[in-house]
Amino acid sequence: MHVDISPSKHALGQSAAAYAADGLRQALATRGCANLIVATGASQFEMLQALTAADGIDWHKVTAFHLDEYIGLPITHPASFRAYLRARFVAALPAHIGAFHEVNGENPDPAAECSRLGDLIAQHPIDVACIGIGENGHLAFNDPPADFDAKDAYLVVTLDEACRKQQLGEGWFPTFDDVPKRAISMSIPQIMKSQRIVCTVPDARKAKAVKGTLEGPLSPRCPASILRTHAECQLFLDHGSASLLTRQHP
Repeated sequence: MHVDISPSKHALGQSAAAYAADGLRQALATRGCANLIVATGASQFEMLQALTAADGIDWHKVTAFHLDEYIGLPITHPASFRAYLRARFVAALPAHIGAFHEVNGENPDPAAECSRLGDLIAQHPIDVACIGIGENGHLAFNDPPADFDAKDAYLVVTLDEACRKQQLGEGWFPTFDDVPKRAISMSIPQIMKSQRIVCTVPDARKAKAVKGTLEGPLSPRCPASILRTHAECQLFLDHGSASLLTRQHP
């Protein structure tokens, strides 16, 4: 794992997008296709804006997946991750993407949706995973204590209070009671299978989670700590998110 600290949120997004774009270009040059995971949330705004504008990526040959979605939330809701990615990723691309496999949280059988997505991603080994870290240290919607040994690629999960408060605090829902309690999430083992992980984490509100990720125990109590075991993971921080670190990190 490597750590990159930028002077601003904008610069962080540019650096993270450059690392992601490089991974996609390498896969396209080597195999003629590339497979990508994209994340949502306020932390990804600048990174996605820069990634969709990156040069030298033949998006027709890219297949993308996303990490998670609330169960039962309609795509018309402002907090829908499908709607977020259609607007900020798919529609922002300079060309049509080869395929984008959404997590359909409105499927009346969430377990069947997990199986559907698991079958698809098994056919598309991931070259680049663009992810973030939650205020409680979660990866995707794998809240602590996370399952580091999950067998399935996608899981039905229950969101903890800290996670739901983060969604409220970011302005996606009008009240805490409006935040859904369940979601479909990509599992941590599936994320860790990615050839390259681009972890974009701006803002001081993430500083405690970043400190746990880098300087705390490697533990399901801080799900993101598992990233330290991935050789091609790069963690992109700004001064706010890095503010509680007490030592230098490579």
